[in-house]
Amino acid sequence: MRVRMTVMAGLATLAGSIGLYPLFEKAGWFWAGVGAVLAVSGGGLLSRRLRTPAPVGLLFGLAALVLYLNMAFAGGEAWLGVVPSPESVRHLGELADEGWRAANRYAAPVPLVPGIAMLAAAGIGLVAVLVDLLAVRLRRAAPAGLPLLAMYSVPAAIREDGVGWPAFGIGAFGFLALLMADAREQVGGWGRIVATRRSPRDVPLAGAQPPPGDPDHRPDASALAASGRRIAAGTVAVAVLLPAAVPGLHPRGVFGMGGGSGPGTQTVTTPDPLVSLKRELTRLDDSTVLTYRSDAPESPGYLRLYALDRFDGDRWTYSPLKSSSKDRVSGDRTLPPPPGLTVAPSREVTTEVRVRPEVRNMTFLPVPYAPTKVSIKGDWRVHGQSLMIYSLRDSASGRSYTVKSMLPEPTSGQLAAAGPYPPDIVAHYTAVPKNVPPQVRKLAADVTAGSATALGQAVRLQRWFTMSGGFTYDLSAPAPQHGSDLVDFLLHSKRGYCEQFAASMALMARILGIPSRVAMGYTPGSEVKPGEWVVRSRDAHAWPELYFEGSGWVRFEPTPSGAGGQGTALAPVYSQPASSTGGSPEEQTTRAPDSSSPEEGSTAASTGPRHRNDEGPAGATGAQEEGDDGFSAAPWVAGALLVVLLMTVPMVLRRLVRWRRWAALTTSSAPPPAPARKAGASDPVGKAEPARRTRARGQVAAAEPGTRTPDPAGVAHAAWQEMCADALDHGLEWRASESPRAAARRLGELLEMDAPSTQALTRIARAEELARYSRTRSYEPPERLRADVRTVREAFAASVGRRARWRARLLPPSTVAQTRAALRTAGDRALDATARLNDLTTRLNDLPARLRRR
Repeated sequence: MRVRMTVMAGLATLAGSIGLYPLFEKAGWFWAGVGAVLAVSGGGLLSRRLRTPAPVGLLFGLAALVLYLNMAFAGGEAWLGVVPSPESVRHLGELADEGWRAANRYAAPVPLVPGIAMLAAAGIGLVAVLVDLLAVRLRRAAPAGLPLLAMYSVPAAIREDGVGWPAFGIGAFGFLALLMADAREQVGGWGRIVATRRSPRDVPLAGAQPPPGDPDHRPDASALAASGRRIAAGTVAVAVLLPAAVPGLHPRGVFGMGGGSGPGTQTVTTPDPLVSLKRELTRLDDSTVLTYRSDAPESPGYLRLYALDRFDGDRWTYSPLKSSSKDRVSGDRTLPPPPGLTVAPSREVTTEVRVRPEVRNMTFLPVPYAPTKVSIKGDWRVHGQSLMIYSLRDSASGRSYTVKSMLPEPTSGQLAAAGPYPPDIVAHYTAVPKNVPPQVRKLAADVTAGSATALGQAVRLQRWFTMSGGFTYDLSAPAPQHGSDLVDFLLHSKRGYCEQFAASMALMARILGIPSRVAMGYTPGSEVKPGEWVVRSRDAHAWPELYFEGSGWVRFEPTPSGAGGQGTALAPVYSQPASSTGGSPEEQTTRAPDSSSPEEGSTAASTGPRHRNDEGPAGATGAQEEGDDGFSAAPWVAGALLVVLLMTVPMVLRRLVRWRRWAALTTSSAPPPAPARKAGASDPVGKAEPARRTRARGQVAAAEPGTRTPDPAGVAHAAWQEMCADALDHGLEWRASESPRAAARRLGELLEMDAPSTQALTRIARAEELARYSRTRSYEPPERLRADVRTVREAFAASVGRRARWRARLLPPSTVAQTRAALRTAGDRALDATARLNDLTTRLNDLPARLRRR
């Protein structure tokens, strides 16, 4: 039946399943997986007990998994709560469909709805079936690592940060334990092992043969096992640490420093920016990302993180950034001027941004376009062509910074009268892959037919997406992975969210010859009080930017806004019809398009109220941060308290051991008093027997009836052990081979103790000698021995330096020695239990043969 290997295979599967934790919001999936693994293990044991072939054993495991899923998730519709019925099978199918739709709708971590929990249990159970087949039935433990590795590939492919090293280490050690168990069984198959005794309890005489079947007689392979454990631990450490040191395996190169591309330069590489967009939009908690204050009358506009300038036929990405020290941002340095902004009016806006500490891996700063100065602490750099601000090693998490920006305010007339594009802009920002279908090219021409200017074409594209094209904003649509996904969005489904809208309009603009790119960041968010705004995760957004000579890169908004779209999206005023954009530049502020307007020939502007958070700023603005770099004393105080608590652990353990050692020195209750003698007995006085009890030689006087009395020998041993621990704590040499009298004489001569300390040391040594060797046990009173231990401890402290005294108080070495001994004892007991379990398994396997012989 191979019970031990079955148990190890199940434990290895559960250890590997821990790597799935980034995919779920709650931990209930793990317990569902535990049930699936137990069911599969039980099915495997039953198949091996019946001696079925390996393919039939695989079916046993699958059948057990189906029965478990049916009982756990469709027990109400099943026959007898376990046997599948048509209704329970139908319910499981509905749960699977629900879980699949939830997995496609929500980004990781997904909510643990019943369908998701069932799919997780089914996946872990399938892995358990394969591991049980390979490692237990086919005796191929090494290939069993492949299905275990498959569980790590899922979060690594979905989440940017992948799997943490603790989860990987747990899974790796689980797999190593499976290999070790298989190796022990493989070696045991060669026959009876020549054993040597490891247990010191019974030392055999010379020439004596150990009794057969004795679990204490095991191979003396401690050195080989220790070497194997060191190799395994070293292998796991290399697997965890090596990827951080190899530039090609880590997204930021050697230990997060970036990959070098030349003298003084570094290539900045980050995960795909659009990968996290849907995750932000579909987060259920809608957590706060940042808050900011602005001196703009309305808002500073969108906060941009990325500018994606390359379209490879499938997805939008940004060109590799070559960073050097000259690109560093400092508070007094003016950033490069925004490209093309030479004619359009602009006004300076100052924005104070505070990023929440919970935000992770924000290595690009969200800033209003176009930034001119940024005041932030740390190593931050700017890309001159796109004005993206990024860092090679720092994160914006918990930071506060100030941005000065030039907010462009072009008019429709200026955009319509824009001059020809520079050659470098045309070459880079109008490139379209050859694999773009002709249907998309024809669609771009049809939508913009009759427009004489680039502005007119852009306005018609925006109007087509938001009004007349029949598009629907839908967060459940999958993210586009291939060019065919954009084609399906434009020509067939017409359902998507901001990524599809922005990517499609930018592509169609390039087809028309208008330089374009896709920007990603956040909308202005919601105003919680005058001048203060809150940006949440659902304000994450993508939009197209089109280039106009004299105005530079200007924003358009093809994504529907309001309740039926991206709630805080705002259409710029210059994208409105000429009849509604007149007036002074001060009147040309960003206004949301009225997607319900019945006019076909225009996109009427609607001012609408600015978004306010009626619930107030609680939980959004957060606590006031100290300094411009987002410094907060709370983490440092918490870290200091944690360090102090960790430092007190050895001291607390030492005091706890001392207290338990003295508290355990009580025996059972004293015997009840003898019954009173009758008149005329041989004891006329009636006092001889009580006196004889109290004067019993070699014993402490009995206590009152019903109380507990200390064991004299135990008191002596406790005093001796306490003195030994105190000597070790103060750095004094302690020789285990010495007798108590020799140890006391050596310590007294070494420390030159005074008379009271020497007498106390002598009494402790004499009590230990009597407890060990003497049959006539006349001990010192317990109170005197405890006082002697304190006296000797003070003498030890007085004989050493200050450093040794503080070490004895705060970091006593005796605690480490006791912990090591306890771990060694626990390990020996675990080995004994494992040996007994193996013997029991062997006897159970041999039981049918014994019965047949009888």
